[in-house]
Amino acid sequence: MSSHREAPEISKDPVADSSDLYAFVTPDHPDTVTLIANYVPLQLPSGGPNFFEFGDDVRYEIHVDNDGDGHPDVTYRFEFTTEITNPNSFLYNTGPIESLDSKNWNRRQFYRLTRVADGREHVLAHKLPCPPCNVGPLSTPKYRELVRQATYRLSTGEKVFAGQRADGFFVDLGSIFDLGTLRPFQQLHVAGKKIFKAEGEPVNSLDRMNVHSIAVQVPLGRVRRKAARYAAADRASVIGVWTSASRQQVRVLGDRVAEDTAAGPFTQVSRLGNPLFNEVVVPMSRKDLWNTLPPSEDKRFAQFVEQPELAALLPALYPGVFPNLDALNKSKKARADLVAILLTGIPAGLIDGFTNTTGDVQADMLRLNTAIPPNRKPDRFGVLGGDLAGFPNGRRVGDDVVSISLRAIAGVTVPLVDKAFKPDAAAAAVTPGLSAADVTAPFLGDFPFLGTPYDGFGNPPAS
Repeated sequence: MSSHREAPEISKDPVADSSDLYAFVTPDHPDTVTLIANYVPLQLPSGGPNFFEFGDDVRYEIHVDNDGDGHPDVTYRFEFTTEITNPNSFLYNTGPIESLDSKNWNRRQFYRLTRVADGREHVLAHKLPCPPCNVGPLSTPKYRELVRQATYRLSTGEKVFAGQRADGFFVDLGSIFDLGTLRPFQQLHVAGKKIFKAEGEPVNSLDRMNVHSIAVQVPLGRVRRKAARYAAADRASVIGVWTSASRQQVRVLGDRVAEDTAAGPFTQVSRLGNPLFNEVVVPMSRKDLWNTLPPSEDKRFAQFVEQPELAALLPALYPGVFPNLDALNKSKKARADLVAILLTGIPAGLIDGFTNTTGDVQADMLRLNTAIPPNRKPDRFGVLGGDLAGFPNGRRVGDDVVSISLRAIAGVTVPLVDKAFKPDAAAAAVTPGLSAADVTAPFLGDFPFLGTPYDGFGNPPAS
């Protein structure tokens, strides 16, 4: 998974679990950047009578670093409150919800949006309503209209949305975590040898599941730094993005009369930059620690990027298929290619016409060169497919980040830093065999881009 239940402690706290992060220059408004962060993963659509929602006691934030130090220069903070319309009903709704102020809707959520920049907080909006969960055709008959009503353009230039969406991440979890069984890859012929362990078509394990998303579309001038302040003018258009969730340090449990209360300063319990970083790179013993730290501390984890465990597992799981990768692993050479992709950004000169470096500070962030325009015909393999507007240059909703990451770890990107290295023939073919076409709810062509959430009446489909 990108970051669903990726660490032991956050797996027990789904309301604060950041599952996916996207950052890309907006295709239909290229003078803006779209930032989307998903939380509350693995939602089964039929979740009533207590449907999924954001946590009133969680501070959700999307951070932007525009000077390469691994600290936020701009933060968009979302804080939620919940109101009950009818305290004497057990139902989420008592009739069709056709507007955001419907009296039939019994449990509504609102949020305050704050922009933090230069050490100052500026509240951009008070009490913006979220749409309801997509209950079903009788309860939420015109769901797209509700989403339209819950999408706001602010006087400061941002467009914003917070609410339930379909999970757009696609991955075959059942095969990957069964000792790396990549179903389509198993049936390839490499150097005359058939790789075969398991039969069957790949399955998108997250299909027909929902998440809760916070999304903001921001004018570029609101997130980029001024080139004149920096010697490296080519870095002026590059931003680093990550998301986090925080809780107050003290929770006091109430009795039969008093409710639970939270107090004290906020402390970070979850974060996410590059997909799969904490999931696959950070070892189990340090995953919870990683979730509490800022990106500026990620030099602590550089050794796991330089010598990733998965790179050593591939030759063991597929004997004779990755001899060059096996030799590279045994040489103990640090994987400078992965350090560039995940921790510093790719410097100029390695890929023609491209860089997204933020400097020498090692920090896990989605790095996006906002000067690279959107591609009218995106390639799902992003930079590896020759599409410089895709992952690891930010991340679009349709990018096949699992295949891209697996191929990079398998050695496809090593020649960027070592011209003498020849990737194994299988490295460019490693894939779980899924794409955006395996997501039942199609992505949208405009904001908020993630598809309409699955409703509880029709999902799973009646047999």
